[in-house]
Amino acid sequence: MEDYFETFRLNVKFYREQKKMSQSQLAIGADCTNGLIGQIEAGTTKPSFDRIVNIAAALQVHPADLFLRNASTTVSDTKSIIRKELIPQIEEFVERRL
Repeated sequence: MEDYFETFRLNVKFYREQKKMSQSQLAIGADCTNGLIGQIEAGTTKPSFDRIVNIAAALQVHPADLFLRNASTTVSDTKSIIRKELIPQIEEFVERRL
C-alpha cells in the first residue's frame, strides 16, 4: 500500500516552496506552530484532519492536492473534457438513433 503520509509531507513542502513561503509563514496561515510544520515536513508527526484542512487553506490548495498533487485540477480537467467532448457526442448519438 502506498505511503500516503510520505506523499502528504512532500506535497506540503512542494506547495510551500512553490508559494515561496517559509515554514513560519505557513504556520501562521495554518494557525499552528513553526515546529509542527517542520515536524510534518520531516515526517516525524502526523497532523489531524482539521490541521490538514488548515494547511491546505494556508497554501491555497484543495486538501486532496496534499495527498495527490494537482488532484483537484485533474478532476476539474476531467469534468471539462466530459462537458466539451463527450456530452455533445452523446447528444448527437441520441439524435441520430431516436
